[in-house]
Amino acid sequence: MDRLWTWLKAYLDWFYIPRITWSDVLDIILIAYVLYHILLWFKSTRAWTLLKGILVVLIFVVLAALLHLNTVLWIARKLVNVIVLAFIILFQPELRHALDELGRKKILRNFINLDSNRNLGARLSEKSVYELVKTATQLSMAKTGALIVIEQMTPLGEVENTGIQVDATISQQLLVNIFEKNTPLHDGAVLIRHNRVVAATCYLPLTERNDINKDLGTRHRAGLGISEVSDSMTVIISEETGGVTVAYKGTLYRDLDEDGLRKQLQRIAGPEEEPSRGPRGKKSRKGGRKHENS
Repeated sequence: MDRLWTWLKAYLDWFYIPRITWSDVLDIILIAYVLYHILLWFKSTRAWTLLKGILVVLIFVVLAALLHLNTVLWIARKLVNVIVLAFIILFQPELRHALDELGRKKILRNFINLDSNRNLGARLSEKSVYELVKTATQLSMAKTGALIVIEQMTPLGEVENTGIQVDATISQQLLVNIFEKNTPLHDGAVLIRHNRVVAATCYLPLTERNDINKDLGTRHRAGLGISEVSDSMTVIISEETGGVTVAYKGTLYRDLDEDGLRKQLQRIAGPEEEPSRGPRGKKSRKGGRKHENS
């Protein structure tokens, strides 16, 4: 038995089985989780095409190493820093959006409860939902273009600074008067924060996507653009057709009627309140259609 054990030990000496502890398992799970979400992010952005290009370059470099192509390897080593810098510059919007999404993850808010009061204050009240629905209905009937941005967790101070301070309660009369044609405040977007109109004539970033309907104008591209860089919800009224659209989390929900718009606004309304339809609200059969942009 001693000889057999000595022989097995000598034969299996090359086969090393490391000791795995709970910290190693946790380390593997964390790395797998991060890599999985990085790949998902790559696949949902323009970076997916870049990743495929990088894989082709890596294969080319490996072949160059196997064939001892020293000049090619020297050029590849010199270009590594340039490629990394170019990646950061070209995909700055996507990187910013990814970090913004990470900051809005619920798992982080459970451990770092720094903005719970802000979250409660950011919710739309029943009265605000009712006034916004009435405003959108009247503007749609008159075919008056409008952009109404409702701020949520992501601060939009930069957007606010591009406009004119208002600081007033939300009302149909105020919003309709702001977007009335040929008035000083009609051009640009209205920003709503904590159930108050805080600014008007604000400028929004335009989306850089090329996969949206070419019939959509600047208002829709602006509403979609602000929804890509924040968690805000934007109500868009088309000046050409009078159609009502909601931009939320990078998606356009088009052709909404009163009931469809109310349902969209309820997604960011306070959990303790149910927005009413108003004293004469009527349910429509048309709920709107969803226009995906991802």
